[in-house]
Amino acid sequence: MTKTVATVPEVVEQKVLLIRGHKVLLSLDLANLYEVEHKVLMQAVRRNHDRFPDDFMFQLTKGEFTILKSQFVTSSWGGIRKLPFAFTEQGVAMLSSVLHSKRAIRVNIEIMRAFVRLRALLSTHKELARKLEELEKKYDEQFAVVFRAIRELMAPPQPPPRRRIGFGVEEPRVRYSARREKR
Repeated sequence: MTKTVATVPEVVEQKVLLIRGHKVLLSLDLANLYEVEHKVLMQAVRRNHDRFPDDFMFQLTKGEFTILKSQFVTSSWGGIRKLPFAFTEQGVAMLSSVLHSKRAIRVNIEIMRAFVRLRALLSTHKELARKLEELEKKYDEQFAVVFRAIRELMAPPQPPPRRRIGFGVEEPRVRYSARREKR
């Protein structure tokens, strides 16, 4: 089943991750978007290694990859032999110079648009927070409740606390010295 380019922005915005302080897309997700095999994508990158400095692309550590896999209940990343790479916005832009298909060009354009939308959204959020702060300074205590409610709505949702799954029996701890006294 092929994806239409029209669905790419929504998919991209969901796939952008924050790793090491950078907004990135994983090579696995990019290969899926470009409709090429992961090894074909990485082969093109390896052939043009000079175009991808460390601030354009980096390989995930085993710990980073384990954390990512644990965040997704059903992993679509099974069966890979090497750790995936993370591409920054500049790295994704550079991919358009090494992948020459029409699909790659169209997808790259949509990815760039998605990154621009994410930046605009973040800057709008910062601007809104600044304006709210100015209003808060102007008005007195009676509006404090309103401002507090608005701030709570602006805050990103907190993940629910994790519950333990499975059965467990809590047995009282008996100290070694206490067992000896019972004999």
